[in-house]
Amino acid sequence: MSVMKTPDHGEHGEGVTRLRTAVRDRWESLSASERAVARYLVSAPVERLLFTGAQELGTASGTSNATVVRALQRLGYGGLPALKRELAFGFTAAVAPEVRMRQRVAHVGRDLDGIRGEVIDEARERIEQTRRLTEPGVLRAAVEALAGAGEIHCFGIAASEPAARHLALALGRIGRRSRCVDATGFALADDLLALRQGDAVVVFQPGRALTELTVLVERARAVGARVVLVTDELGEEFGDRVDAVLTAPRTPTGITSEALTALVVADVLLLALTTLDETRAADTSHQLTVLREQLLSPKGGRRG
Repeated sequence: MSVMKTPDHGEHGEGVTRLRTAVRDRWESLSASERAVARYLVSAPVERLLFTGAQELGTASGTSNATVVRALQRLGYGGLPALKRELAFGFTAAVAPEVRMRQRVAHVGRDLDGIRGEVIDEARERIEQTRRLTEPGVLRAAVEALAGAGEIHCFGIAASEPAARHLALALGRIGRRSRCVDATGFALADDLLALRQGDAVVVFQPGRALTELTVLVERARAVGARVVLVTDELGEEFGDRVDAVLTAPRTPTGITSEALTALVVADVLLLALTTLDETRAADTSHQLTVLREQLLSPKGGRRG
């Protein structure tokens, strides 16, 4: 059979182009059922693929969940989340946020069970993808960069701020000096002054190489502070300027929180650092409990 011709929907982007190229290049090696999946993938609108699970793709292509997974692997993807991640890059840039919101609502409808399933399924897919993309050696390098830090500065703005604030607070609760940095523009200069030799910075920035990120990394290198970058798209650009890059996949649809995987990565770092000094962590936890009890007691002057 000749190589399949793919339709042109006018939705060109790197992700779509790569998918169509993969189908053309590997068409002859696909089984009949895998070709059915590939044919559906290149004919369906991008937004439909972003909001569709493997089981739905199996039904739509007249195959099965297992066949969809196998076809995607044959095409060079680690799974459906990997395909969605690539397709989402161009799609989110080309489609206005309010349009994507309406598409999300149209897709899930008003069925509460369906809504719950969509959210949980995407959350599970993103977390599993985070697991696959976290190489042990890279994680070890990240923990080593933070382990001996005099103070850990956690930088995150906009959708990344919750992860930075969570990590900074939790680090303090295990006895590590830490601070959350969420300033932008000129205001960031004051926070950069606080960086010292022997400190470390955890940067949560999924995409877009902001000026703040570049200046922060350069300042850290200049003073002798180490940097761990938690990102989705900036690993290649900043990989040679930081001590470790941990991947936190973005949401391809907007159905789940942008901060979800960054929070998971933050918790991995937190638990790893806790195990390195259990005594300090336990002592700090005890002090925190005592202080809370004092604040809750009548003698502490507060109730509730």
